[in-house]
Amino acid sequence: MTDIIVIGAGPAGMTAAIYARRAAKTVLVLEAMSYGGQIINTPDVENYPVAAHISGFDFATRVYEQAKALGAEFRFEKAIELRDGGDLKTVVTPKGEYRARAVIIATGSKNRRLGVEGEDRLIGRGISYCATCDGAFFRKKRVAVVGGGNTALEDALYMADIAEKVYLIHRRDAFRGEEATAERLRARDNVEFVLNSQVTGLNAEKRLQSIEVTDKQGSTRVIEVSGLFVAVGRVPENQSFAGLVELDGAGYAVASENCRTKTAGVFVAGDNRVKEVRQLVTATADGAVAATEAVKYLNS
Repeated sequence: MTDIIVIGAGPAGMTAAIYARRAAKTVLVLEAMSYGGQIINTPDVENYPVAAHISGFDFATRVYEQAKALGAEFRFEKAIELRDGGDLKTVVTPKGEYRARAVIIATGSKNRRLGVEGEDRLIGRGISYCATCDGAFFRKKRVAVVGGGNTALEDALYMADIAEKVYLIHRRDAFRGEEATAERLRARDNVEFVLNSQVTGLNAEKRLQSIEVTDKQGSTRVIEVSGLFVAVGRVPENQSFAGLVELDGAGYAVASENCRTKTAGVFVAGDNRVKEVRQLVTATADGAVAATEAVKYLNS
């Protein structure tokens, strides 16, 4: 039996582990894939206090090593169910069951699909959700990035250094991402903005050959590209915990700024929580708050 189980080893979950261990609580972190979450795909983090320039992978690795050094235990298993037994909570994975007095859910989110016919078939055959992972395969080729948030802008900037031409497609006329990044893109000769438009078709034989883009007036344009990087948002991974955690219409966990959910002893932290700003700094802040509140709960 453990004091606190943290579900998810992204920045929020690993920060929670650090704070919980510093409060002398035993901590088990369960992670379905690898530590770090989506930040490991960011080549250069520029807006985190103190670390003006650090890769997302290096950032995640340092946090992971810090948590490990403090005594947090990590198991790479996917949490598929959470049961409330009052003073004891049970987290179920394909490999077994783990019990704790408190649980912090920090599962983050997964890539949202475009929903265009043929999308799933072309994943790995021209369609990617990670420019830093797959960008090198499209060196000196023509690619498109679709989305308007920070991830899309960063992906387009990254690909501008690799590809011959980058089309940045967004359904609105203004980006949600940081204006500083958008300005850097405007200065690139090989980047073309395709605004007020959506990808409505994929043309391919064995691999992606071109995309169909439709604007708000209904005009259609075919753009020849070898790669399409999709960055249209994230879907929170909370469905396994819906019985114990209230979810909003988009599937995000409802919790106040103290990260407490409707179930005593269950907390939520990071991008899977209802909040206004989803950034690295707010994820780590959530982790610190959730762990502090969990420790208060255990000590009360």
